[in-house]
Amino acid sequence: MAEFSLPKNSRIQAGRVYQAPPGTKNIRRFRIYRYAPDSGQNPRMDTYEVDMDKCGPMVLDALLKIKNEMDTTLTLRRSCREGICGSCAMNIDGSNTLACTKACSDIKGDVQIYPLPHLPVIKDLVPDLTHFYAQYASIKPWIRTQSPPPDRERLQSKEERSRLDGLYECILCACCSTSCPSYWWNPERYLGPAILLQAYRWIVDSRDEASGERLDDLQDPFKLYRCHTIMNCTRTCPKGLNPARAIAEIKKLLVERQH
Repeated sequence: MAEFSLPKNSRIQAGRVYQAPPGTKNIRRFRIYRYAPDSGQNPRMDTYEVDMDKCGPMVLDALLKIKNEMDTTLTLRRSCREGICGSCAMNIDGSNTLACTKACSDIKGDVQIYPLPHLPVIKDLVPDLTHFYAQYASIKPWIRTQSPPPDRERLQSKEERSRLDGLYECILCACCSTSCPSYWWNPERYLGPAILLQAYRWIVDSRDEASGERLDDLQDPFKLYRCHTIMNCTRTCPKGLNPARAIAEIKKLLVERQH
């Protein structure tokens, strides 16, 4: 039987425990992934005991309390705190989601927090999204036209505008792409659900005049067709969107134009 071993620096070790002050009654334990690649040390899981009577209800509230009051070395991304920017995307309680919209009360037991999976880690809960954003840029996410610009804005009917519902709301948090096994296996060539949903958003925009070119760019064995309809993307999307449906619609458009 074949035996495999993980690289030495991939083995997570037990970390420090930060205890709540004596007399604290409403304690919640947060186990957080800590890793600094430049340190040469293995990743570890630090445990923080948080007084929930003095903390907001969301996981991000607890993380900020930990960083501000217990351990200033903890590194994470956050910005809007309203589920709009996507900065605080991470793996919480086994699922990719936004820390600012994930309630601590929704989680049973200790709160386990990791960075988004299958991406290089810059530090702690901050993954490297350089490649993800490069893939986004590759689909040219802006209106492309050949006709002369009009004297006023390019208009849409209500029906044309409705085609963008369920697409324009994507905040590029990368929760869906990093939950997709096909993206784990082929990240260099498969665009992943987030980028394909964004591609479909421009393909169906009535103001765009490059739909054919956009479909040409996706007619590739890897860019699009590595999707195996596993549906992790739809299950994990914190905005309730359906990237799998967008991918299916792109495939359907490619088939239809061949007839």
